[in-house]
Amino acid sequence: MKNKITFLLLLLFYCSTIFAQQLKVSGTVSDQNGIPLPGASVIVKNSTIGVQTDFDGKFTLENISKSATLVISYLGYFTIEQNVNGQSIINITLKEDAQTLDEVVVVGYGKMNVKDLTSSITTIKAEEIAKTPTGTAMQALQGKVPGLQIVSSGGPGDSPTIRVRGIGSFPGAGSSAPLYVVDGMFFDNIDFLNPSDITSISVLKDASASAIYGVKAANGVVLIETKSGGYNKITEVVYDGYSGYQVAQNVLKMANAEQFTTMALESGSAADISFIANAMQRYGRSRINPNIPNVNTDWYKEILRPATIQNHSIGVTGGSDKASYSIGLNYFEQEGILDMKNQYERFNLRSKLDFKATDWLTIGANMILSNATKFNEESAAWNQAYFAVPIIPIYDDANTDAWPINYASAQSIGYRGGQNPFPALTYNNNRDKTRKILANFYMEFDLIPKKLSFKTTYNHSFASLDARNVDLPYYITNGFQRSISAVTKRSETFSNQIWDNVLTYNDKFGNHNLTVMLGSSFRDDAWNMLTARGEDIPSIDQEVAWYISQAGTINIASVSDGGSRQYGLSYFGRVSYNFNDKYLLYGTLRADGSSKYQEKWGYFPTIGAGWVLSEENFMKGNNFTDYLKLRASWGQLGNSNVPASDGANTTSIVDTAIDDVLVSGTVASSTFSSLKWELTEETNIGITSRFFNNKLTLDADYFIRDTKEAVIPVGFPLIPGSVNKSVGSIRNAGFELALSWNNQISDNLSYNVSTNISTLKNEVLDLYGQEYIDGGSAEFRQRSYVGEPLLAFYGREVIGVYQNDAQIQADPVAVANGLVPGDLIYKDQNNDDLIDDGDRVILGSYLPSFMYGLNIGINYKNFEFSTSMMGQTGNKILNRKRGELIWTSDGNLDADLAINRWHGEGTSNSYPSSAGLRKGWNQKMNDYFVEDGSFFRIQNIQIAYNFKQGSQFVGTKIPDIRLSLTAERPFTFFKYNGFNPEVANGIDTQTYPIPAVYTLGVNIKI
Repeated sequence: MKNKITFLLLLLFYCSTIFAQQLKVSGTVSDQNGIPLPGASVIVKNSTIGVQTDFDGKFTLENISKSATLVISYLGYFTIEQNVNGQSIINITLKEDAQTLDEVVVVGYGKMNVKDLTSSITTIKAEEIAKTPTGTAMQALQGKVPGLQIVSSGGPGDSPTIRVRGIGSFPGAGSSAPLYVVDGMFFDNIDFLNPSDITSISVLKDASASAIYGVKAANGVVLIETKSGGYNKITEVVYDGYSGYQVAQNVLKMANAEQFTTMALESGSAADISFIANAMQRYGRSRINPNIPNVNTDWYKEILRPATIQNHSIGVTGGSDKASYSIGLNYFEQEGILDMKNQYERFNLRSKLDFKATDWLTIGANMILSNATKFNEESAAWNQAYFAVPIIPIYDDANTDAWPINYASAQSIGYRGGQNPFPALTYNNNRDKTRKILANFYMEFDLIPKKLSFKTTYNHSFASLDARNVDLPYYITNGFQRSISAVTKRSETFSNQIWDNVLTYNDKFGNHNLTVMLGSSFRDDAWNMLTARGEDIPSIDQEVAWYISQAGTINIASVSDGGSRQYGLSYFGRVSYNFNDKYLLYGTLRADGSSKYQEKWGYFPTIGAGWVLSEENFMKGNNFTDYLKLRASWGQLGNSNVPASDGANTTSIVDTAIDDVLVSGTVASSTFSSLKWELTEETNIGITSRFFNNKLTLDADYFIRDTKEAVIPVGFPLIPGSVNKSVGSIRNAGFELALSWNNQISDNLSYNVSTNISTLKNEVLDLYGQEYIDGGSAEFRQRSYVGEPLLAFYGREVIGVYQNDAQIQADPVAVANGLVPGDLIYKDQNNDDLIDDGDRVILGSYLPSFMYGLNIGINYKNFEFSTSMMGQTGNKILNRKRGELIWTSDGNLDADLAINRWHGEGTSNSYPSSAGLRKGWNQKMNDYFVEDGSFFRIQNIQIAYNFKQGSQFVGTKIPDIRLSLTAERPFTFFKYNGFNPEVANGIDTQTYPIPAVYTLGVNIKI
């Protein structure tokens, strides 16, 4: 018994000795001004023990060894190590990292400080991107980057159209989209990327900034960094998600049954009047107005629906002194507002690892896996809903022959087409399955510490597309049916490989700072495609039968097998030099080789210079200028987005007049197009400045970007058709301004306001001696003239509407053409008393000449409020829907036209009459069809509340939680007679409406 007591006493003494060596350590982490730093990381070195500071910068660690070492880190500040040395209270002061405060931004194959830039680059951070509920990250930049045009798309999973400083290639000859670089890998779009995984997006706008990426970068570059972990960072788990609804906004009002009937009676068309009578006989008369049918269908209302949207992401980041890691999982789902099988669903998995293998070697890997399924809309439904007459219902019980659903048909009351959009919505199933893998591996050798490094990187992007389009049979009426079921399958694979090797030297001697970079890049792009169509599927209601092998007949003509493979090899270099942080020089040179063109190599130089005036003695001592830099750059780069050369030897029979005698003959010609990459040459002059203790930021740029050797169609005398040649010249020029004001009023209140504007003048400089190049269609002509924008709308100018017979008799043109009151009056441009094709003029461009954005943010204690607005002017939209009357006159029209049509003297001086709409004179391409595309939009409104880590909720400490309510695109103001004024090519036929989105979001950090 005595021995047992002695043993217990010794054990208690030993344990007390051990615990006596453990401490409870607490303290505060602040900056050099004594301001607490919330969210700073405090961890015990060589362990997983650690915490983050609370809102007041305070931390507490329990059971810490007296001899432990703490590692304290915070973004924007130098990481330090602090020995405990038996102290129970340790207050830490972190020193600002000047390099971080100088705003390090991503540039091609490296990073630079903003103060050292001579190029035009705009960077948007993760917190701004996160405010926009969208599946495509670029949508979040709308209205925030001067010179960047983003044309939204309403379809689920659809990517917006992106243009950086206009269009430099002839439409149809090459893509105008920028190059996307995600962690070093090249992409044509980033629809697969989860916005929550992005740390920053940098838009490289001028040639000097973009040229280091070579011939894929002629339309600008969008650099994207995905989220990384951090060395000596405790593990952080973040959930970020939102759920909400999408609602169609600014729904186009169509003529109702009464308005439609009135216009039909006014038209004087016996057929249209009889259709109204047939409708009343079949469906009855309205009790309110017995002169109209008892049907009043709002087709847009019927085919639209509220739609859900949701996004859920979980990310885990952290690291030790040797490794840094980041892992993310994401699920995004978006229904379409078109009432059919129309939705987009995406699963993403992301991982990034960096490991310090030795003091001189760092290795890393980054992988993104994306699995997406998209059910595409039946786009024809939008057009059908516009023209469907309101005097037929969706369903017709009298249509007993209809199968499998008794949908109504306009043919039942005499119209030529069925018009009802619901069969198109019901009997089509268009599914795309997309798989994408981005793999990135690198090794970085620190050859001379902090001076010379070598990095080799291998990137591989692989994508597969499995597209299936199923047409199901139906019968509504004889001319409104699909008798045979069919399935079309398309399989495509894309493989892009890039191997980069970069040697970088940094040195500082005296007042001289020098960075030299040399590199090489090898590219291997491959594409394969196989497609086929099978008809007569045995089972139309079971998906297991929707395969080509199940089809009764395989359409041999539909079978297509194709592919391509192209190689590229490039060598590039960059020199960045500054003297005493006052005088800056920057230059790059890239040699690009490609298997795509006959001319295998191109050489593209750039140069930039900057002068930091605020460092000069004559600028010292003023009380408002903190930083002022003048910068200028010039550069050239190629554009490989144009197609490769093609053509053939041809013979043509031509007739021509020789000595007033018609002679027939045969002409042999070669139409082979010896194409090469276009050459983009850009000059940029800019200012970067900070004022009033860095509260006011101003950046301004003026640029001229010329596309030389642009690929354009060139016609030949006496020979029909044309061939593409690299002989055109196109200019984009403009001014960009970005202003921001940030102010901390008190510890609890701060605000920020930013605005940006940009102008653009798109102009054709040379068409190889041709007077013009036609585009569009013969009925809706677009034309490119020297001195005018690319593919501007071209037609007659309307100056009024004939009001009475006296006005008709006084106008020889009206008399000669048999016009009547209610017809349009065209301007006689050449004063020859004739209205013909010679009176056509440029009616406007689809490219906006002025864009602007405004962003406001207010923070009060734990509350946040932010809003953004944007708009554009100077662009035109061709309302092709109205113009379709040229082919059919028995459809409906929009309510604006029904209300404002000419229906008597003085009722309208801009809209024709109901009868006039059916007349060829008024259907000529004119500015009645070309409308103003200007708009102003409240882009985003967000209200958020932050629960700080350690806060008490129902007696329990909670982690960092952010709750947010967001309204995306709640209000858009415009005059255009359509759903929305965002039309990518300016021609509105079947544009998917852009919905407003309302979401509730949660962000939790543990």
